[in-house]
Amino acid sequence: MIGVGDVAQRDYLPEIHRLGDRIRLVAVSSRNQDRARSVADTFAAERWTTQWREVLAQDVDAVLNLTPIAVHADIARAALEAGKHVYSEKPLALDVATGRELAELAAARELTVVAAPSIALFPQVQAAASLLATGRLGPVHCFRAHAYAGTPPWDGYDGDPHPFFADYGGPLRDMGVYPLHTITALFGPVTAVTAISRRTRDSFVPTDGPFAGRAVPVDSDDDWNLIVRTASGASGPIQVNFCAREAAGPEFEIQGEQGTAALSLLDVAQPLRVLAAGAEDWVDEPVPHERAEGPDHLLGVQEFVQCIASGAAPVLSAEHAIHVLDVLDTAEESSRTGRVAVPTTTFDWRPPRPTKG
Repeated sequence: MIGVGDVAQRDYLPEIHRLGDRIRLVAVSSRNQDRARSVADTFAAERWTTQWREVLAQDVDAVLNLTPIAVHADIARAALEAGKHVYSEKPLALDVATGRELAELAAARELTVVAAPSIALFPQVQAAASLLATGRLGPVHCFRAHAYAGTPPWDGYDGDPHPFFADYGGPLRDMGVYPLHTITALFGPVTAVTAISRRTRDSFVPTDGPFAGRAVPVDSDDDWNLIVRTASGASGPIQVNFCAREAAGPEFEIQGEQGTAALSLLDVAQPLRVLAAGAEDWVDEPVPHERAEGPDHLLGVQEFVQCIASGAAPVLSAEHAIHVLDVLDTAEESSRTGRVAVPTTTFDWRPPRPTKG
């Protein structure tokens, strides 16, 4: 594991026991020596280091790349060149060309690349796919989504906030991937994007954590509104920002002719909510989940391990991640030009279908 900061300690490491004896946590790496040592002790890693390249020189099969956004691609490339399978936190790269380079390198070396987020594997999204497959909602033409990270400084965040607000960061790339991966998994590649964006503040000052009292510049737009059209024909709005805290309902809603479904994209403990045509009340349909609450990022690592063992192609493919990168770039183009923009990439998508049996 390269990078053992906030997301590693909050979401990945507390759940890694679920992989049982399918893996060994050979080494953890952090620039912070005390953090590396503490994480190794707490989660029974065999070794720790402050030099991430040492991990690639060791006898490991696979690397979990949980580093800041700006270095995802560099570390993924180095790991692939060292013959390691790679699971990368989102985004896989900062641009489409680099993402393609990584995918081609992995294919040439016959290595597995799995790219977060694992949202397509979340139980709510799987349940929504079943609703679409069985036709319970009728024909679906519309959806809507939002992903709010809250207003800075974020409560309880003890890492470096700068990457989230850098010119290569922002809520579009940090949070927008959740609804976009969901939408494209359920309704297919995005075929057109319209976007408007703005920056609501120039900086903010954290009140706790290692950067308390120091101004953090906001170098990227922190308020985004998109409308996307998909290959299935369904379309809808997406709101992502770092300037709002809460909304009245779940992060994603599918609106069909015979019913509407609402689901959380950030908490696997929440039920799937369904309102059938003509009904007065929503019905909560619980979904089985392994993590007690919050996002279950380990689902992506589980698939990663299974694909390495079986040789199967991952659902969380590099091609899907590259398409979402393209959509992010296309949204930025639309915001700059004030025009509808069209992504240039696609991926192998198959509409949800009923399971046989």
